Amino acid sequence: MPSLSSLSSTRFRQRGAAILPPPPFVPPSILHGKRSHLSAPPSALFDTSSTQWRLCRMWRASLKLTSVMLVLVIFVIALGAWTRLVDAGLGCPDWPGCYGALVVPDAQVASLHSPHHPLESYKAWAEMIHRYAASSLGLAAIGLVILGLRIKRLEKLVSRSSKRPPSLNRSQSLNKATATSPAHFPLTACWLLLGVLLVQGAFGAFTVTLKLWPQVVTLHLLGGLAVMSLLVVLWLTLRQRLGDRTLVRPRAEIEIAPAAVQSTRLHQPWLVTAAVVALIVQLALGGWTSSNYAGLACTGFPGCNDSLWPTMDWGEGFHLTQDVGPSYLYGQLHGEARTAIHMAHRGGALLLGGILMALYWRQRRYGRWQWRVTARAEARPIHRALGKFSGRPHNPWRWVLVCWGLQAVLGIANVLWWLPLDLALAHTLGAVALTGALVLGVHETRKPREEIRLANTRDHAIK
Repeated sequence: MPSLSSLSSTRFRQRGAAILPPPPFVPPSILHGKRSHLSAPPSALFDTSSTQWRLCRMWRASLKLTSVMLVLVIFVIALGAWTRLVDAGLGCPDWPGCYGALVVPDAQVASLHSPHHPLESYKAWAEMIHRYAASSLGLAAIGLVILGLRIKRLEKLVSRSSKRPPSLNRSQSLNKATATSPAHFPLTACWLLLGVLLVQGAFGAFTVTLKLWPQVVTLHLLGGLAVMSLLVVLWLTLRQRLGDRTLVRPRAEIEIAPAAVQSTRLHQPWLVTAAVVALIVQLALGGWTSSNYAGLACTGFPGCNDSLWPTMDWGEGFHLTQDVGPSYLYGQLHGEARTAIHMAHRGGALLLGGILMALYWRQRRYGRWQWRVTARAEARPIHRALGKFSGRPHNPWRWVLVCWGLQAVLGIANVLWWLPLDLALAHTLGAVALTGALVLGVHETRKPREEIRLANTRDHAIK
């Protein structure tokens, strides 16, 4: 005969089951079976098809968020250039607020906070708008990391729920190998982007507290371009992996011989490395020229101050360990040092242009079918059947060379017309376009190596 305590506990469980209905994601066979739903495997606790659809939506949301961040970072770089060009880098003497407030205060509050730094509303608002936009970019990066963590968690659940068949014949294994494997979310790149943004925020604070020290201003510009490059790489990666997850390619299009892919690699990859290094050095020289106010150190082109080789002070112009002065607004170097900086920036532009021309010519002469891997002789029938065959070669360095030419024209126009505000801003945006074009070119260069890796993985899975 059951005891009174056991009857009361049974009645309490029945009442709880009547009040709380079973959750919708637990199958009835598990809930009412012999095993409890607490001991069921994780794969039986959710619908795989709905989870895959949710994953696809989250991948698309991450791609859209990355696109918005890419547009926003270009806007932030343009705002930073505008702030520097209108001499508003010290519009707010403190950080992160402005005269101790989150918005620009009136003149009376500003005079009480910093009596030796009079308020200029236009410059203060230019600085604060730049900070607001940079802060929103950081919040978007945090949101991207959170979204990536959720995608990773769902991907782990889906991988645990999928069960591999015990035995497959050759045709089934071939079809399984040719199917596109689900790509993983680039969470490491998102964390790296957030870390670079945090470092970039620190450089923004040092720019104000160290009174526009040229070293910090140059690193701040390079950090903004690094954030833009990381966003371009992240956008390309997400776009490619999202396509790999959603698109189903024909079996004949996927099966390409690794030897054919191997023969399409770049003949001299060291030129790509040289172009990347030359671009970084040139961007650093441009930031050093701007932070030391050396844009007007030379008058005339191609000469400088009525001379092809003017008097220059290289030691003082590139004295990187100079002391932190009271303020570097409008610069502190003498004319000969600024002339050396200006001429170094011109020489770096010529060196970068020569490397880009060599890359373009090398690709045009030796790499006609390099960027169209599936357009090789082994895959021509496939492209004819699909209607995608084209004899026009694709040269990604063409657009890099075009951006460099436009940037050179803008630089010459700035010198001849005494650095007008709109042309100076266009010159900064030209550097952004040149950096993005070079990142795209490097991405196209790495495509054949990725195809080799996928082909080798596919062959190993088939064997």
